[in-house]
Amino acid sequence: MEIVCPNCDFKREVDDSLIPSKKTIVHCKACGCRFSLRKARSIGVILSKGGVGKTTTSVSLAAGLSMRGKRVLLVDTDTQGQAAYMLGVSPKAGLTELVTKELGPDETIFQAREKLWLLAGGKSLAGIKRFVDRKDFGGELTLTETLSPLENRFDYIIVDSSPGWDPLTVNVLFYVNELLAPVSLEVMSLQGLSEFMKSLGSIRKYRRDVMLNYILPTFMDSRVKNPGEILASMKKVYPENLLEPIRYCIRLSEAPAYGKTIFEYAGGSIGASDYMALVDKILKDEDNID
Repeated sequence: MEIVCPNCDFKREVDDSLIPSKKTIVHCKACGCRFSLRKARSIGVILSKGGVGKTTTSVSLAAGLSMRGKRVLLVDTDTQGQAAYMLGVSPKAGLTELVTKELGPDETIFQAREKLWLLAGGKSLAGIKRFVDRKDFGGELTLTETLSPLENRFDYIIVDSSPGWDPLTVNVLFYVNELLAPVSLEVMSLQGLSEFMKSLGSIRKYRRDVMLNYILPTFMDSRVKNPGEILASMKKVYPENLLEPIRYCIRLSEAPAYGKTIFEYAGGSIGASDYMALVDKILKDEDNID
């Protein structure tokens, strides 16, 4: 296992068998920093329906966590590669090259902000889907094999998934332990959530560790009657998983054109406020995670 100091980035290989199963405090010989040794908390932002705010949520959550002092890796598994665009960066390599072992982590993980790193997606991921399909055995663990060695470098790994249901989506579900499903407040999105829950049930027959912990209502517009009714229905069906909604905010649509997060572009907006509330909820739940 490779251990990386969060203060000076000093790296050291340690035999996995020497690491205790419980949370351990590590002392860096290079800079003297003492830090907790624990694997990153992995959260997949996922829903099979498009247009619900998955990438906006992934980028905003990752950026907000980094602003709260956490070391965050954002993994884009979408062929559109919008995470890099929203962050205003253009990595030369990303997830594809890391999965295929063409390049290593240091060459593919791009630092987009302080304490925020990106494994970019894009059109090249189409080849990864074929790569997974061609595997005779264990294709669903391809992403796990790629990301697991990186977990001790970060506090959080946020995985942005693509719409639909393909080999990469299945890989996300076999890797992350927690799921966050953004659901726009419209009837079709509710249907999409229902279909996703059925598909997730099939996956959980083989991997019990993955849990849908968070359902995030998006595009809440109090000026329109229908979203309020849908939100009320969701509260009845998913009382324990439902988060406070992300209110409709035009600044969230404008920010990507400037390559800025909502916190950088309009830190005083309701969009920034709502997403930072999400960040703080995720952080508050940290103590309940083994």
